[in-house]
Order: sequence, then C-alpha cells, then structure tokens
Amino acid sequence: MIDLLVLAVVVFAFGLVSRRLEGTVLTAPLVFVSAGVILGPAGLGLAEFALDEHAVLLLSEIALAIVLFTDAARTNFSALRQNEALPLRLLGLGMPLTIALGTAIAALVLTDLTFWEAAIVGTVLAPTDAALGQPVVSNPHVPVRVRQALNVEAGLNDGLSVPFLALFLTLAEAEEEHLSASVWVRFALEQVGFGVLVGIGVGLLGGWLVSRASRAGWINESFQRLALLSLALIAWALADSVGGNGFIAAFVGGLAVGPTVKRVGERLVRSTEAEGQLLSLSVFFIFGVLVAGLLRSLDWTIVLYALLSLTVIRMLPVGLSLLGTGLRGVSVLFAGWFGPRGLASIVLGVVVLEEAPLLAGRDEIGLVVTLTVILSVLLHGVTAAPLSAAYARRVERMAADVPEKSLEDEPHARSGSRLRKD
Repeated sequence: MIDLLVLAVVVFAFGLVSRRLEGTVLTAPLVFVSAGVILGPAGLGLAEFALDEHAVLLLSEIALAIVLFTDAARTNFSALRQNEALPLRLLGLGMPLTIALGTAIAALVLTDLTFWEAAIVGTVLAPTDAALGQPVVSNPHVPVRVRQALNVEAGLNDGLSVPFLALFLTLAEAEEEHLSASVWVRFALEQVGFGVLVGIGVGLLGGWLVSRASRAGWINESFQRLALLSLALIAWALADSVGGNGFIAAFVGGLAVGPTVKRVGERLVRSTEAEGQLLSLSVFFIFGVLVAGLLRSLDWTIVLYALLSLTVIRMLPVGLSLLGTGLRGVSVLFAGWFGPRGLASIVLGVVVLEEAPLLAGRDEIGLVVTLTVILSVLLHGVTAAPLSAAYARRVERMAADVPEKSLEDEPHARSGSRLRKD
C-alpha cells in the first residue's frame, strides 16, 4: 500500500507542474523513471516493487494491451495513404531490418546468448515510443510528413513486433528444453493464429455492438468510450485463455474495431488520455524502482550493444528504408535518431523475464533491455526539444518543392504523441 501511496504522490506532484514542463528536457517518462530511482531501494527506499510481483506484471501487460489496441484503433488509413511512402517504408522495411540487424549484432557482441536469444533482444528493442520524443511529433514546425511518419511508426511497430517475439521466444525455449520441431511449430501457430482470430472477432463484434447501441440511444458517450476501451482487455484476456497471444489479439482487435465505429479515434483519445497515461507512467515509475536491481552486473558488451541499439541498429535500417524518397540527409538522420525505446520494450522485456525462466540468457537479456531503455529515456528525452527546433529551422531554409514539404496541409491523421495516447 505504501508503494501505491508513493506513486500517487508522484503523479499528483507532476500534475501540478506538468504544463510548465511541456517542451522542456524534463519529459514525463524521464521524470517518472528518475522518481522511481530516487524513491526506490537505490535511493530513499520509500518504494520497493519487486519484479516477481504478480501485480507488476499484470499492470505492465494491461498498459501495453491498451496501448496496442488504442494505437491500432486510431489509425487513420485514409490519412496514411496520403503519406504512405514514409510510414509504410519504416514499418515494412525499416522494422524487419532493425530486428535482423539487432539480432545479428547481438549474436556477435553478446556471445553468451544463443541465436534465438539474440533474436529476442533484437525484437524487444525494435519498437519505438513517441512519448519519449513528444516535442518531435507535436512540434508544428517539424515537417508534417516526417512527424506523421514517426508517429504512425511508433503507434504500429510495437504491435507488429509481437508475432516475431512470440516466434523467437518459442524457438529459444524449444532449443533450451530440446522440444521437437512439431511441438514448437504448433505452439507458435497457436499463439499467432488464436491471437489474430480472437482479435478480429472481438474487434468486429464489439465495435458493431457499440455502434448499434449508440445509434439506438442505449448507451451514453461516457460508457461508449469505456465500452470501446474494455474491448482491449477482453481481446487480451480471451486470447490468453484459449492459448493465443493476448498482445496480438489486442492489436488486431484495435485494427478491426476502428472501421466499425464512427470517429472511434477521437473517442478513444478522450477516454484514454488520463487513464492510459496513468498506466504507462506507472510502468515507467516501477521501472525506475527496479533499475538498480536489474543493472547490478553490467559489462562492456552490454553497454556497447545498448549504444549500438540506439544508433547503428536503428539508424542504418531507417536510412535504407528511406532510399529513393528524396528526403535530405538531415531528415533521414533526424528520423533515424528519434526511435526511442520505452513502454513496449519495458513490458516485452518483463514478459520475457517472467514467462521464460528457463532461458540461460534470461538475465543478460534483462540487462540489455534495461540499459537501452534507460539510455533512451535520458538521451531522447533531453535531445527531443532542441533537436526538433534545430531541424525545423533547417527545413525552413529548404526550397518549397523539397519532399519534406510535399504535404502542405496536415491530414487528419492520428495526432499527438504516444504520451497523449497512453
């Protein structure tokens, strides 16, 4: 109970100065992680969450399920088509290349890991989190094409990474436990297949019921938003109960529900702005509390990989995926740098630690993910505002016909950062 009291006080204190901190280097994730470190066992000892607490895993999984569902539900496909070259390149080319390069470098640098454990590291650290770069996607002076692409990428790549993680985790456990190929193939197919089927069913049926109830006047706006939000938890829990992957179900459910309910995106924005943000920031706080224990045995290979993950492993695939778009080098570098690791990497890392206790490289995976996220929270949080302002000034001096300025009027796309959506 004391832990929850401390967390509530931190939320209250941050809320009092939240507006004054907007646009500064003190982003919300940075503040909450720092508060967790200061108030946790490494500091004042006022909060002592434990990684093996069921409540910690449950809170983390619920937060990610809601994020996956709402991000997918608010995808505006008509707006996406107007700028499809950039986000689709980042998702369709950049993300698989990031996982592949992250896996290859992990296998070379982290030599104690098996190949499939290296693939787990590469996959967990592939999703990006726009909350850590809020000044980037909310700065109206940054070109529409670039910030929209980064925002769409951050909203969808976490959901797209989950099937890869489910597959690699299954392969790693099968190798560790010497299971036959038929066993792990069936399990992987069940995880993905049942997850997709449950997501489609819950999304389509749930969205249709909410839409019908709304047109009949049976449901008020408040409960309409709550009903939509509850579909995320229904999809996640139902898939898990039938042997599927709950995160895949939540993501697919969001994609399915979006077209079935008019203006679902705007409703979900309003309904999750407070509730979802509270969950995600709570995860960042708990992460800060646990950091000291997770980073107790660092070595130079882990530090090296974390730095490579935030630079080469992210920036090279982005550069390759954007070849032929005509974007200037500064724009490619800008998009490559702002691929912060946050909530998705934290939760997926916790899931690996909790659900795969027999993996030989379990502790090293936890160390790599933890250090990478810590460095990202610090480096991306501190550089988001000044670099986005500098980049905006650079673009202003470019000619009017450069690709960066091809979208003169911002389409009604998913607006705001991951922080607002959470």
